[in-house]
Order: sequence, then C-alpha cells, then structure tokens
Amino acid sequence: MENAHPAEPQDKAEATSAPAAKPAKPKSEWRDLGSFLIKLALIVFVVRSFIFSPFSIPSESMLPRLLIGDYLFITKWNYGYSKHSLPWSLPLIPGRIFPGTPARGDVVVFKAPNHNGEDWIKRVIGLPGDTVQMMGGQLVLNGQKIPKQHIADFTVPISPNYPVATPENDYRGCKSRFVTTAAKGILICRVPQFRETLPNGKTYNVLDQDMLDQDNTVVFTVPAGHVFLMGDNRDNSTDSRFSQPPEGPGIGFVPLENIEGKAVVSFWSTDGSANWFLPWTWFTAARWSRIGEGF
Repeated sequence: MENAHPAEPQDKAEATSAPAAKPAKPKSEWRDLGSFLIKLALIVFVVRSFIFSPFSIPSESMLPRLLIGDYLFITKWNYGYSKHSLPWSLPLIPGRIFPGTPARGDVVVFKAPNHNGEDWIKRVIGLPGDTVQMMGGQLVLNGQKIPKQHIADFTVPISPNYPVATPENDYRGCKSRFVTTAAKGILICRVPQFRETLPNGKTYNVLDQDMLDQDNTVVFTVPAGHVFLMGDNRDNSTDSRFSQPPEGPGIGFVPLENIEGKAVVSFWSTDGSANWFLPWTWFTAARWSRIGEGF
C-alpha cells in the first residue's frame, strides 16, 4: 500500500504564497496643518490683493464721513492692479494692468508717496488735466467754483477716539470752542458743516472751522497719470495741497498706480473705550449706527 501524505490546509498555502502587507504609513498631523495653513494663506493673499481688503481709519482727515475707529472694506478691481495692490507692495506686477481712472468724488485708499509705505485714505477731487485751487475756503475746479452749502452742524460725542483737543495731544480732536453739553451731561463736539456738489453730481459733506493757509492756494494742474486728493476735514488734512516730503508734509499729485482700491462700506466702528479684557465693553464701545454705511 502506498503511503498517504496528508494535504496541507488551503488557507495555509495561500498565506505562504501571498506577500506580506506593508504597514499603513501613519499620517502626520503637523504636515496636514502646514498644508492647510499654506492654502489658507494663498486664499487670503488672492482675496486681499484682487477682490477686497479691510482698512481702519487712523486719523480725522476724512471727517465727517469717517471717524477714527471706523473699519471699512475697499474693493480692489475698480482702477486696475499694480504692485501696490499686493501686500507689502511686492514687485510682482509691472506697471498697471486692467487700468481704470477713478471718478471725481470717489473715496480711495492709496500708498502715500514718500511716506514709508503708509496707506492713506482721501477723496478724489482732480483728474489728469484738471486744474484745482482753493479760494477763501471754496474749491475751484477747472475755473468753476464748486457749490458749498452750509448745512446743519456735524455732531459727534467726545470719546477716546475723538477727545477734546489740547497741546498735549497735538490738538487732535475737538477744539474747545466747539465742545458743548448734550442730554444726560454727555459732551459732544459741534462743528460747522458744508455740502459740496461736484460737476458730475457727486455730493458729500466737508468740515471747515477756520481760515487757514491751505484755504487759499495756487492753481494746481494735475499731470497725466496722477490725481489730486483731498480730505473732507479741510482744516485737518495733509493732502495734495501740500508737497511731498522732504519739502512738505503732504502727498502732492498721487500716481494712479498708487491707488489700491475704492472704499465701499463700513463694517465696524468703535469709539475707543473698549477693554480687551472686559468683553462687554466691546459692545458698549461700538458705534452701531455707523455700521453698514456706504459711500
């Protein structure tokens, strides 16, 4: 009789012939986090450079429309793109692409020439080829006096972002002669206010408190590729009426490529009295009525 050899189990044979499975490579949480942050940074870079960007108001030069502590959005596509459209003015865009010219009366954010890369905000008054002059506090555009109508005084509560002016705070804020007491003993500032109407029909309000040197100027002729910008707070705005540093404190004629975008809407406003460690003051300091105002 032939000797019988027992057959090996089928599953053992299959296990012997099949290659051993490689252990799964563990995921790196740090790598995933880094990838997410890079993608997020790219999205923020694109949105801030080409679509819209936030801007906070650091000075009183655009009163009565804008107060210190206002936050607004600017749109970036209106006038084209240049290196100044990019964060830190990265030199990635030569000249201007998709160029456009702002309309008189537009409120724009721009790189102030010869001011260490600072972002400023002013109103467009003169376009290339225009002549601009101030005579006795009245704007003269292309030889035509711009209507200036006296309207109700501008009023704003005294606050940390708009204090009573003193020599110690470089006379920023409300001059003492304009301070008055309102209901419940609240101090407010009451300033003479006027409405200007440009030839294109654009209207806006300006403040004019005194007769100063900048209320009477020479005739400025705006060169090609530039604009003439002014603040609505005419007595407290270093704008195109003043030469650029080192000759003066202003901005002179501003190149169109320096314009970063057009102001469109306010999304937050605070009077400066909030304390980061007291969350309820974030709400009491908010100026709710100013949120959502357009231009």
